[in-house]
Amino acid sequence: METTSVSKLHFAFLCLALWLGYQLQRVHCSVTYDRKAILINGQRIILFSGSIHYPRSTPDMWEDLIYKAKEGGIDVIETYVFWNVHEPSQGNYNFEGRFDLVRFVKTIQKAGLYAHLRIGPYVCAEWNFGYLKKAMKGFTEKIVGMMKSERLYESQGGPIILSQIENEYGAQSKLLGPAGQKYVNWAAKMAIETGTGVPWLMCKEDDAPDPVIDTCNGFYCDYFTPNRPYKPTIWTEAWSGWFSEFGGPNHERPVQDLAFAVGRFLQKGGSFVNYYMYHGGTNFGRTAGGPFITTSYDYDAPLDEYGLVRQPKYGHLKELHKAIKMCERALVSSDPVVTSLGNFQQAHVYSTESGDCAAFLANYDIKSSVRVMFNNMHYNLPPWSISILPDCRNAVFNTAKVGVQTSQMQMLSTNTQMFSWESFDEDIASLDDGSATITTSGLLEQINVTRDTSDYLWYITSVDIGSSESFLHGGKLPTLIVQSTGHAVHVFINGQLSGSAYGTREDRRFTYTGPVNLRAGTNKIALLSVAVGLQNVGGHFETWNTGILGPVALRGLDQGKWDLSWQKWTYQVGLKGEAMNLESPNGISSVEWMDSALVLDKNQPLTWHKTYFNAPEGDEPLALDMEGMGKGQIWINGLSIGRYWTAPAAGNCNGCSYAGSFRPPKCQVGCGQPTQRWYHVPRAWLKPNHNLLVVFEELGGDPSRISLVKRSVGGVCADVSEYHPNIRNWRIESYGKSEVFHPPKVHLHCSPGQAISSIKFASFGTPLGTCGNYEQGVCHSPASYAILEKKCIGKPRCTVTVSNSNFGHDPCPNVLKRLSVEAVCAPTASNRRG
Repeated sequence: METTSVSKLHFAFLCLALWLGYQLQRVHCSVTYDRKAILINGQRIILFSGSIHYPRSTPDMWEDLIYKAKEGGIDVIETYVFWNVHEPSQGNYNFEGRFDLVRFVKTIQKAGLYAHLRIGPYVCAEWNFGYLKKAMKGFTEKIVGMMKSERLYESQGGPIILSQIENEYGAQSKLLGPAGQKYVNWAAKMAIETGTGVPWLMCKEDDAPDPVIDTCNGFYCDYFTPNRPYKPTIWTEAWSGWFSEFGGPNHERPVQDLAFAVGRFLQKGGSFVNYYMYHGGTNFGRTAGGPFITTSYDYDAPLDEYGLVRQPKYGHLKELHKAIKMCERALVSSDPVVTSLGNFQQAHVYSTESGDCAAFLANYDIKSSVRVMFNNMHYNLPPWSISILPDCRNAVFNTAKVGVQTSQMQMLSTNTQMFSWESFDEDIASLDDGSATITTSGLLEQINVTRDTSDYLWYITSVDIGSSESFLHGGKLPTLIVQSTGHAVHVFINGQLSGSAYGTREDRRFTYTGPVNLRAGTNKIALLSVAVGLQNVGGHFETWNTGILGPVALRGLDQGKWDLSWQKWTYQVGLKGEAMNLESPNGISSVEWMDSALVLDKNQPLTWHKTYFNAPEGDEPLALDMEGMGKGQIWINGLSIGRYWTAPAAGNCNGCSYAGSFRPPKCQVGCGQPTQRWYHVPRAWLKPNHNLLVVFEELGGDPSRISLVKRSVGGVCADVSEYHPNIRNWRIESYGKSEVFHPPKVHLHCSPGQAISSIKFASFGTPLGTCGNYEQGVCHSPASYAILEKKCIGKPRCTVTVSNSNFGHDPCPNVLKRLSVEAVCAPTASNRRG
């Protein structure tokens, strides 16, 4: 169809007018609040938010993470602003690469989501030092100014609808008394005066002054009420899991409990929920704090460390968000009427004059399911659960009934061959020979000496042993005692490793006690003190000591105890390899490397290893399997992956029930295995060929056992009952009218490039067990395997209806049946190469 030039001109003007209208509308957006909710352009809105920290992933990952969050029902992306990476020294700023905050916020805007900028500048976040609180005014104004110059606040047409000043300061404020409250008032006033045009928050700060909104952090926040009746109820950190520490187990928070916690918060009038974390990511470099926090910051989040969807957590929360959005009009327009449905059961009902009605039916009993009567209808409520009724009639979601699949993740070999390994030993013999040492009497605090430029500080002294000492003539060896304030120490006597000792996150202080093989004459004692991240929470960081502060003493000599604490000590910051930049492509040629195959002692401590490898094909996330190594650090092409430590996890991994209050000790996994075995390798850091891998090993390990693996789905499971709550069984137009029943369905899908290769288990009837451990019950349809194989084998995804008709007949009339399935995912023919 042809158009005249005039009509084309009219069309162009129309497009321009529409665009200008849209821009004007965006420019004049307002963000305010009342007691019910955040208001955007005067409209109350229920908001689901997810924490994604930009330095804990790479820029090439950001868009995928944000769009996955959007697909999962997230409205807002929350991030801290990490002061120490942006201003590593006063007045020197870094906003490049992973620290490109503007690019990250613009990526949020591109996805059509809102942003919540938690400027802090203190963040906690299991991040090294959590940041210091000095000079926060200048940094806050710097960040606000950057956002304003890019027109990124909602008041300017951008995505930022909220900002936070300070972070979890309430407990410290109370300890400081009037001085603490004075500081809080100053911080709030300073933030407001920046003129962002959006509300400011303070989390865990009961005394947040107007107009700053005080908010809640925790595993549960249904108890929380803001400090003024005209402020909305906001949950800034709904902890989706928990962090891991080297030597401890990993923690998994059941999604049934997390959904229940969110339901409890919303049924009591909450209107903003932020999942901390939605994607945890990786503590690259030496950014992990704590101390002892692992390089992985996976956090059992809906998106795992590598950016892959974690099922069932992701999918179950997505269905929760849909159910709540169906209730939004009622939730933001009225207050709940609470009625008792039993000893441990309640109904929260929201209704409006216009006819909207939404109900939450809660069962707080941790052991028993109950059948309750509500609005003349019966509802079955599992233990520790909430059913959501967007029309006060049809239950479309129950927090304890998970209908989405469970994905079983696996690490597969990429078949990438490492080129030959070469090694270089730290020169311990010449430790105190250089100009980069200082000598003084007594023991010094580690961070005051290193200024956190390295994890490592050498404490070096010498002792003279007379030839007449009894231990030199068949007696018992003397004992060296070293008391440390943290976090680890390796003891070398005359250049040989004598032993090591470590603290823990709960008790950083420890004592090394071990026999030492001294000789007649002068003996060099070299203690390598190792920091494993710095504290990230609490007051007066300057008083949190690290390193060896003594006493250091020898016992078992003829003269008795010899206290070495106040004799002359020489200090060297860092390793020789660090000083020579051995981790860098530009620094590796500064030393003579030895072919590792020729090294006789495979467990030589304090050794640098290097090799090269080519990047594997595909787009699956990659990781290094460090099972054969001990403790140290990793670099690829000069970029720091982070600290590694294959210490086995000690804990209590005896199963987990979703019912009952969650705390990190409740649901532990991985006992007896390394806390972290695999270390994320961003594909963006790799070249097609000749990638340099450098490993510094403190204890001794076999680098030939290091391998590059890829992460993917190995299998999928689903377990759905005949009458599983289904959003399709309610339509917004009906409002209480009965609808045609839609039977639930099992949905299975593998990762991209995979297909379902086999069905390990299938049973329609009364199957028992959980994913990976299913078994047939008393009732079982013989057609189960055939139906699943016909619908699923060879396909990347499949859907199976849970109904008698689909399986030919009712295998057990008058019995509630379920379909349990476990399927295997495998690469398709075109994706089988590593």
